[in-house]
Amino acid sequence: MSSTTNVSTVTGAAPELAPLRAKSGWIVALGVVYLIAGFIALGSVAMATVASVFIVGIMMIFAGVAEIINAFAVKSWGKFILWLLLGVLYVVAGIATFENPLLAAAVLTLVLGVSLIVSGIMRIVLAFGMKEGMPWMWIVLSGVITFLLGAIILAHWPVSSVYVLGLFLGIDLVFAGVGWIGLGLGLRRYRTA
Repeated sequence: MSSTTNVSTVTGAAPELAPLRAKSGWIVALGVVYLIAGFIALGSVAMATVASVFIVGIMMIFAGVAEIINAFAVKSWGKFILWLLLGVLYVVAGIATFENPLLAAAVLTLVLGVSLIVSGIMRIVLAFGMKEGMPWMWIVLSGVITFLLGAIILAHWPVSSVYVLGLFLGIDLVFAGVGWIGLGLGLRRYRTA
């Protein structure tokens, strides 16, 4: 009785999901594509690292162009120069990622490692500041894992810059694929119920 009630409640409570339910096959297919791309990235983490660096480079060039365009919208001359210089810096940095992707990967990996260490420390500090009765231990565990991941990356830097970004990209694609497949199959199950 409970499971029937739950299915009908979920199905009846979310009529806006009907278009998604109709496309559940496409959602599963998207998940499979993500999964395949993730396994390809994990099979060649060095190439995936270069690909992720190129994506960052493209984003920096687009952001730089947007900053340059924004510079012409600023009225005062001092701010115009500041916006323009910032935009040019982004464009130059974006182009530099294409000129030397391994150096860019090394810099990005260094920034990632430091960011993970700082994030881990902040989570641990925040967890110990939580009130009694809150599940602070999970936050501490998360902080310790994040800190250790950053420390491992930095301990092996600059060698880790060849594979870390590609490894993270591959893992992210695999988990995204599993998530999309799970969503599509879940929608299909509720469609037939």
